[in-house]
Parts: sequence; structure tokens; C-alpha cells
Amino acid sequence: MRLFLVPLILLICSGSDGQCRTYKISAKGDTINCTDINGLKQRLWAVHVDPLRGEPGYEEEGSFVNGKKENVWRRFNLMGDLIAIENYRWGNKNGKCLYYNLMGLEHEESWKALNPAKAVDTIDVPDPKFPDKYEKVIVKNEGNSLKHGNWKYYNPAYGTVLKTETYVLDELQTDKPDSDHKIDSAIILVDSASVKPLEKAKPKPKEVEEFEKKNKNKKKITVRDGKTG
Repeated sequence: MRLFLVPLILLICSGSDGQCRTYKISAKGDTINCTDINGLKQRLWAVHVDPLRGEPGYEEEGSFVNGKKENVWRRFNLMGDLIAIENYRWGNKNGKCLYYNLMGLEHEESWKALNPAKAVDTIDVPDPKFPDKYEKVIVKNEGNSLKHGNWKYYNPAYGTVLKTETYVLDELQTDKPDSDHKIDSAIILVDSASVKPLEKAKPKPKEVEEFEKKNKNKKKITVRDGKTG
């Protein structure tokens, strides 16, 4: 559901709201699009972007803190259809972000924002073999977000998952065989304790031995099976 409605009226603060140098009032009476005395965007904003050079226009709604996007932002096409829900921290994508087309959810992304106040940041990374165990990893902060977590691609018409990718600190994880468990395809390792010793061959009945001896050199042997007719 849309948070803000047009038309919007641009106002210059003259004491009614000392925290904003400029702001707008929505049709609902909400104060939005606040710019402070330092020129930084603050609080709730509604942004309109016109189509340009073949790129479709859009509108988005969310919050700014000191000129940087923060928390949940929603984006709509110019027809009013929801096309994205993104989460931000320190102006960078953080956590789960969802993207839609007219049929439904198209794909989701997972991001990890780094604290811009730190030259390096420490992130807890789960051990792939032991999900409840975490390892602290120090990451150089280059001022952007890292792909971190599951990325899923959907069939929007049915909501089924077509593909899943997993990233850890911007690195795509692949199913690589463990070198400690490689087995030559021509060799099968078997636990000797599970193998039963071969049983000794039972001696043939005396009648069978005499029959085989009597017909040893004959090309064709007629055997009666007890059937009649």
C-alpha cells in the first residue's frame, strides 16, 4: 500500500519545523522530503524519477538518515505496481531485497552492509559443515555492500524456486568435492568386517557324478524333467 500521495507542496521552513530547511507536505498532511540546514536528506521521502534514455521511470518511498537511505524502501513503476522492496543500512543494501514483475516475485537478493565508519569490519560467517558454529572474519571496508546469503530466482506465475545461489562475503559458493573423500572410480573400498567368507562348495550327489561321467563325450544330452505328454 502506498505511503504517500500526490500532489506535494514544496515549503521553506520559517519556524514551524526548525529541523528542516525545506520539506513537502503530502495530501495526507505528512511532512516528507525534509532537507536539513546542512543540505542532507532526513526522515521520510517520496522520490519520482521520469523515464530517461529508454529506462523506465519509477517512484520510491523510504527514509533517509544524514543523506543516506536507511531501513525499508519500496519502489513502484509509474503505473503504481510494486516492483521492489529493499533494505538499507548506512546507504547500502543490507539484508533481504525482493524484486517483482507484473506476475509476482521474480527474485530475491541477500546483502551485508559494512559500517562506513570503520576501515575494516568483522563479520560472523557460519561454518558450512556446522551451521550453529560461526567464524569471525575481518573484511576490508570499501564502502559498499557484499553479496552475503541466499539469492533465489522464482517462476513468478507459480511462486516456485527455479535456482538458488549462496554467497559468503561476495564469493559464490560452489559444491566442490572434498579432497579427503575422493575415491578412484575403479576402486571400491569395502570394510573387511562386513564381508562374509565364501562358503565351501558342496559335493555333487553320486548319481550326478555318474551321469556326467557317462555322457561326458556326447554332443547332445536328453534330460527328462518329470513332465508328461
